[in-house]
Amino acid sequence: MQVFTALSFLLFSRENVDVAIVEAGLGGARDATNVIRNSELAAAVITTVGKEHLAALGGSLQSIAVAKSGIIKEGRPVVIGGPFSTDIEQIIRDRAFLTQSPVISACDTAIRSITRCIGRDYAKPYQSCDIVMKISGDMPLSVELHDVKLQLLGDHQRQNAVTASCTALCLRELGWNVSNASIRAGLEKTQLPGRSQFLTQDEASVLGLDGASTILIDGAHTEASAKALSDVIKTVEPEGPVALIVGMASDKEHLAFAAQILSGRRPDVVLLTETGIAGGTARSMPASSLRDIWTGAALGHGIECADIGAIAGDEAPNVNIDHLTPTAGTDKPAPMLIGCGAAPFSCDLMKAASRLLRRADGGGAARGGLICVTGSMHMVAAVLQQLEQ
Repeated sequence: MQVFTALSFLLFSRENVDVAIVEAGLGGARDATNVIRNSELAAAVITTVGKEHLAALGGSLQSIAVAKSGIIKEGRPVVIGGPFSTDIEQIIRDRAFLTQSPVISACDTAIRSITRCIGRDYAKPYQSCDIVMKISGDMPLSVELHDVKLQLLGDHQRQNAVTASCTALCLRELGWNVSNASIRAGLEKTQLPGRSQFLTQDEASVLGLDGASTILIDGAHTEASAKALSDVIKTVEPEGPVALIVGMASDKEHLAFAAQILSGRRPDVVLLTETGIAGGTARSMPASSLRDIWTGAALGHGIECADIGAIAGDEAPNVNIDHLTPTAGTDKPAPMLIGCGAAPFSCDLMKAASRLLRRADGGGAARGGLICVTGSMHMVAAVLQQLEQ
């Protein structure tokens, strides 16, 4: 990793870049990217403090906060995203105090951000937001942005947009020429492949899908990102049928991930598979193990499951229709269908999910529902690679 970091900095130097946005790798304080000196740093940004890499960074959220605050440099401003718990934010602020660094909080009470509505542009959803801030304190910042169309969905992405706006305004305060129009354009044009990414109908057709279903790919693989994904699903598909295709690496929090997803919109179909990592599946969690975990998580949420067994290729198994529809005259929902891909993940499993959703919806073509591929960036990469071919 150190070699790649050094090569990146060498490339930045040779290309004479005006601005480099450098993401720290594992933690921050001891990461290879942290060789940047304070004279070379415009601002440091700490977005969130989560549980990923917990063991490698000291075993607690507090130790992770200490590691991340190591990117704060002497006299250089730091933008903190959040929201953070009081003790975590205090760790970051204590470090900033020691380095005499101005602190700009994206959770400042002088900031107001709301999502007005969810719209669609060429069938792809966006959230229309207002971001208004008038911050006093270490570094006074103000801006009013109305009806900002964010292509990235969810409350967490709106908070990310606020954090990015704070950073841009911080640079403006430092003498950079950053207009309000530029901030708006940056927010509206930002796309993040593999994060809340909705495929177009043309892209779905490349994968052999008929376009009846909305296709969402998201590399969520932690408990926090599962909650964010669950919120997005609830927003864009509040009532229609939902299918999840999940493959995960073996070292992730599988139960916490499943429990968080199932606490939101209950999926109608869950298909577990094995994701290819570094050309093989040795580091992938076996699909059968994921099925057992998801079945247990579903029972914990009072969700009845119907095991549909293994799925070969794009063929949906012959499940009795009686198990797919709720009993007439009762409020009891149909059982959640759960099955395993018989081979490592391929886009054929998305076709099987589409067929299962259609059968679960009584065979109607009007409501194709939503199919979400998630659990790993490797899962997302497999879909994007298929699109490129």
